[in-house]
Amino acid sequence: MAIQVLVIGLGQFGISLVRSLASVNAEVIAVDRSKDKVRLAADLAASVSCIDATDESELAALAPDRRDICICAIGDEARESSIICTALLRQLGAKRLIARATDPLHERILRLIGAHEVINPENIVGERIAKRLMYAGLREEQLGDDLVFSDVTTPPALVGHTLASLEIPRRHDLTVGAIRRGEELLMPGGGTRLEQGDRLILLGRPGRVSAMLEKLA
Repeated sequence: MAIQVLVIGLGQFGISLVRSLASVNAEVIAVDRSKDKVRLAADLAASVSCIDATDESELAALAPDRRDICICAIGDEARESSIICTALLRQLGAKRLIARATDPLHERILRLIGAHEVINPENIVGERIAKRLMYAGLREEQLGDDLVFSDVTTPPALVGHTLASLEIPRRHDLTVGAIRRGEELLMPGGGTRLEQGDRLILLGRPGRVSAMLEKLA
């Protein structure tokens, strides 16, 4: 059975979410108060609804408590609506509630009223671009507020050493999940010796890989 995701707010970020979620076969319910925006989402989402998400009765009719994920993607132009919608979704029993923030104060408010996760798309994009510029070969995906999946070219300082001797978990607070060597995916052990061109698949908290690369530069 497909995961059901309720996406409220169909601006540039919201419609991008709808498109991406639909591409991985999620059952998306797309919501906005603008008929034009709802019309744009109609070909992407499993269903659409044109309602005012700050109206409790209209929002309740979408049964947020029965959806696997509820996302309030309302942008900066309607911050008050974003806060009200997030609070209502929590009151209506959203099981996993993700809200979009546009600055630190907005983020704190959204967390205080019950959002399980808060994301700032502009910050995420900026951080990814900066890391790509600063650390060639680094690719990262956020898996949650406190976990990042990273795919990075092995730094020259690590080439020729075994994983046991490098002690990456202790020294850098990172877990080596796998190594890509050409077309091969290796499940490494302590005796695995890193080679030039290897790509490390790492799991850890945000910022850990960047900190490691800075130390090894």
